[in-house]
Parts: sequence; C-alpha cells; structure tokens
Amino acid sequence: MSILDRFKKMFEPVPKLDVSKRFQLEQQAITGTMSKFRVAREIQTGRIMGLKFLDAEKTAHFNSRFKGLNKPSEGEIGKEIIHKNVVTTFEYGVTTNNEEYILMEFIDGKGVNLLIKERNEKMIANRLKLLRQMCHAVQAVHEAGFIHRDICPRNFIATQKLNELKLIDFGLTVPNKEEFRQPGNRTGTPQYMAPEIVRRRKTDLRVDVFSLGVTVYRLLTFEHPWGSTETTGLAALAHDARPATSIAEHRPNLHPNLISAIDRCLDKNPEKRPKSVKHFLGLIKEVKTEEV
Repeated sequence: MSILDRFKKMFEPVPKLDVSKRFQLEQQAITGTMSKFRVAREIQTGRIMGLKFLDAEKTAHFNSRFKGLNKPSEGEIGKEIIHKNVVTTFEYGVTTNNEEYILMEFIDGKGVNLLIKERNEKMIANRLKLLRQMCHAVQAVHEAGFIHRDICPRNFIATQKLNELKLIDFGLTVPNKEEFRQPGNRTGTPQYMAPEIVRRRKTDLRVDVFSLGVTVYRLLTFEHPWGSTETTGLAALAHDARPATSIAEHRPNLHPNLISAIDRCLDKNPEKRPKSVKHFLGLIKEVKTEEV
C-alpha cells in the first residue's frame, strides 16, 4: 500500500456495527455506572466476546470535564493497554443505532467484589497470587501512560478456578499528563477513593496506589480499612479524617512486609505511600506466603 493510499485510508469513514447481523446476544444486560454489558456470540465464528454499550449522556458528562484536552475514548485507552492481567479490547466504534460500543475479551468468572462479599474460601489459597496479578495489571496501566482512577474489587474479574484475574473498565481512566491531574475531577468508587480526589487536590499515579491498597486489604481480610459499609461519597470523607485500621488488627500473623506495604498505601499523605506499584511490588518481593 502506497503512502497516499494509507493517508486516504486514515480518513475513510469507519463502518458502523450492525449488532444483530454480527452477534447473538447471549445474556440479559448487566448495567454498570456508565454502560451496559452483554455476552455476545459472533455468528460467523461462534466466538464468545463481551460487548459493552456506553451510556451516551453519562459518557458525555464525564468527558465534558476535559473539554479542549483531546481526551482519548475508553475504547482507545483499552487498545493501548496490553497485558495478560488486563482485559483485551478488540475493537470499538459506533453501532447502527448510534451507540458507542467496545468489543472485548469475555472472562468467564466472578467479580472479586462478589468473592469478598461471600468470603469465598476457595479463593484464600490463591490470594497472594491474585494480589500480585492485581499489581501487575495496574502497573501495566501506568506504563501505558494512564491513571485508572477506579481500582476496586468490582473491576477485577477472577476466572472460575480463582487462580487468575484481569482488570476491566477504563471508563474513568485518563492520561497521566499534567492537564488531567488538576483538582476537580472527583470521580471513582467512594470506598476506594484517595483523599486527594475527595478534597479536590492535584492527583497522580498514587491515587491508584491508594485504591490498590484498599483493594488488597479487602482481598486479604474481607474487611474495609475504615470499617465502612457506606457506599456514597460520605465513605471517602473518612480517608483523611482518621487513620485506617492497620491490616495487622485483622491478620496479626500476616507477613510483616505485607503489613508494612499495605499500611503505607493507605496513608492520607501521597508522599508517604509507595511511589509506584512497582515500588509496592519491590516491598513485598520476599513474601512467599501470606503468614509467617
């Protein structure tokens, strides 16, 4: 293909997806904060995939926070992040019904939030392995140049065998650039939200370190660091009003390196947290078993 042909191709209109012609939708829609998700069987190949339809009004409202900043779409972001512990985005675009869609890998499993809620005993043997996979997934997001901004158990899907998981959902993800780190973007899941988001301060990658800390705390204890059952924004107000309960209170025999690293993630001062997920992984490098 010549350079001229390639240039022309860049400006060719992308064909819209006719969902009913290409897919058989397998299950009832699962409604999320900003989207609906369907399990889709591709008619021609029989391949099972996940099909996400974005809520136009909610997506536009979120993107209006970044007017003039050329924010990439959720589909574009997903295509940029390639890792075995991150859901694979195959394509994205607009349907013939003018709905934005994202076509992705389907993970046959459960959200870690449900496993925590049911205190799933089968998961316990793999928790340290799953914890590290969570870290590698978030690190992949950061290395691709983004801040996820919604790290929480709901956004990790574990496979049926409970020995592998993948990070999903880039609906609140933004580029790790100065213009996207300014105060005011108060979005996320309240129980996992860093104090600097709640208090509308400048942010950086350490908001994900904080949320990851809350997530792995819950993975290892089934409890919340602030004992919160509140799911509104009120829950997040406690995150710098009082210190988190040390994970050692729930798991006194936990490996001391894990205790120290997780407690540091939950510090209200970003400067006292591990500076990156890679740093956190380094702090727990010598941990071979949960307890000593």
